[in-house]
Amino acid sequence: MKKILTMAAVFGTLGALAASASAADIQGDAAAAQSKVAMCIGCHAIPDYKTSFPEVYRVPYLGGQNAKYIESALHAYQKGDRKHPTMRAIAGSLTDQDIANLAAYYAQQTATTPNNPRK
Repeated sequence: MKKILTMAAVFGTLGALAASASAADIQGDAAAAQSKVAMCIGCHAIPDYKTSFPEVYRVPYLGGQNAKYIESALHAYQKGDRKHPTMRAIAGSLTDQDIANLAAYYAQQTATTPNNPRK
């Protein structure tokens, strides 16, 4: 019985470590974001763009934003902590790896990045 309890404790600890390590170990790959970035550019690549649904507000330009901020915002939309129906649907379709990739893609942009409308 003691052996079973010891094994259960070991496997439980390993499982918890693996779960926390996997979320922390996700590295963004800007090149891999190319397949997902089309969802963003329609609104977030237009300087001073304003939307009228669900209410009028200025859409933030993502190029050059901090990667952790983008990741945090997308996770908040996924959980419903941030309210916007379009962003909730888009964020809900993304995996943690997709989010890390998009964050890396936008964080690496600067004013001199090709196709950056703010250059």
